[in-house]
Amino acid sequence: MPRARALDTITRYYDAFNAGDTAGMEALLGDPFAHHVNEGKIRHGVEAFRAFNAHMTRCYREQLTEMVIMANDAGTRGAAEFIVNGVYLETDDGLPEARGQSYVLPAGAFFSLDGGKITRVVTYYNLADWIAQVS
Repeated sequence: MPRARALDTITRYYDAFNAGDTAGMEALLGDPFAHHVNEGKIRHGVEAFRAFNAHMTRCYREQLTEMVIMANDAGTRGAAEFIVNGVYLETDDGLPEARGQSYVLPAGAFFSLDGGKITRVVTYYNLADWIAQVS
């Protein structure tokens, strides 16, 4: 049962992502919460995650496909592997200029969960691959 709950939570997180429902994603977060961003600093708390989502929505439009979600039997750890299908909308600080370039990028995430809430997300993708695609 705990494993099924974790799988459901992570699935709902990514369903909200694909729907552009950042409030729905935020509703699944626990306290404390830590967001380990690829090539970035750890963001602590829901407010920092909300600011990150606003920034991402401004600069990128993404849909995740080929989703595979896994969880341990205790329901405390999970992972997801997926393909990011995106469009680069607005130039992000320190990155190439945005001109509406599309990209397709394999990515993954690791989760910690407590009581059915997500307390940690670690996201990984290959930044050099993304830069090559949008340059």
